[in-house]
Amino acid sequence: MGGLRGMGPTLPRRGLLAAALAALAAPGLARAESASLGADGGAARLVLPGAAGQAWRLTADARPARLILSLPRHDWDGPRALAGSGPVRAARWDARARRLVIDLSGPVAMPDVSKEGGALVLSIRPGPAVGFARMAGPGRPIAQGQAAPRPVVVLDPGHGGKDPGTIGATGTYEKRIVLAAAQEMKRRLEAGGRCRVLLTRSRDTFVPLAGRVDFARRNRAVLFVSIHADSAPGARGASVYTLSETASDALSAALARRENAADSAGGLNLPPVPADVQRILLSLVRQETRQGSARLAGMAVSALRPRVPLLPNTHRQAAFAVLKSPDVPSMLVEIGFLSDRRDEAQLKRPEHRAVVATALAGAVEDYLERPGLGVTSVG
Repeated sequence: MGGLRGMGPTLPRRGLLAAALAALAAPGLARAESASLGADGGAARLVLPGAAGQAWRLTADARPARLILSLPRHDWDGPRALAGSGPVRAARWDARARRLVIDLSGPVAMPDVSKEGGALVLSIRPGPAVGFARMAGPGRPIAQGQAAPRPVVVLDPGHGGKDPGTIGATGTYEKRIVLAAAQEMKRRLEAGGRCRVLLTRSRDTFVPLAGRVDFARRNRAVLFVSIHADSAPGARGASVYTLSETASDALSAALARRENAADSAGGLNLPPVPADVQRILLSLVRQETRQGSARLAGMAVSALRPRVPLLPNTHRQAAFAVLKSPDVPSMLVEIGFLSDRRDEAQLKRPEHRAVVATALAGAVEDYLERPGLGVTSVG
């Protein structure tokens, strides 16, 4: 598909939705213009005009020594690279991840962060190696500010109430196993503090499939993860599913026709534009959602692979009704198959469910941190 008229040259498919909405919606991303990095005594002084008042998050890595300033709502107009000064060897803007990577020549103390007018200012000084090692913990921010409302992630424990799902060889109910796994995943995600987590059900109640999708959309979820432990002859191991590209049955076709009808944009945050432009934007929303789902699935498979048994060709596609939201990246995870006695035995153990929940929570956090990155398919 070519570029939209008035939007400049043809863009990569992944950036079409962002470009279209930026061109048509009123407030765009904040811009960091004329960024500078210079000496201030023995410190390096980094000034980012336009960045104050927006969400930012600062983390540290020890190998290699660097600071990472995430600016998820910023569009960078400054130079892509800044020459180093003092303890900073160089800084470079990662446009896809919307973050500034600050390469260090050695350990530094906790940076001083302040605001001057509309600018965010970092003062970076050399510091002891022991203190820097403590700062460079696994994924924890050392500072953050003006955080936007936390994004909502919806977890969907499959089945429930009158629908028990699969019943394992020793009488294990799928609906109970997946609820326990979802609750553990919720605890892990909430402990990380990067998102709010809602469950489509928190007890043994029946929720229709359409109601699960509607719940995610009503709560403006940024991700939807449905958790199951199904039955299939000869199948063992975890697997991840995203929506197939084409309708595979009459129900899928009917849902697609309804979504494309007059009410197809209901609940979507599209700008007030002519109908033909809205149709283009709706198409881009669907395309971006499919791409986001594939990225999330790839991250989930990568997180699960070293920890739990996996079904071959782990990332698969199918026409699951709960994955049909046009605007919420979604995946369905089979955390194992209760029809396999080995999987059933593992899934009954809280320790194993904790391992699975930790891996999936890590994938979700990775996606939230880097929504535009990640592999699109992992076998």
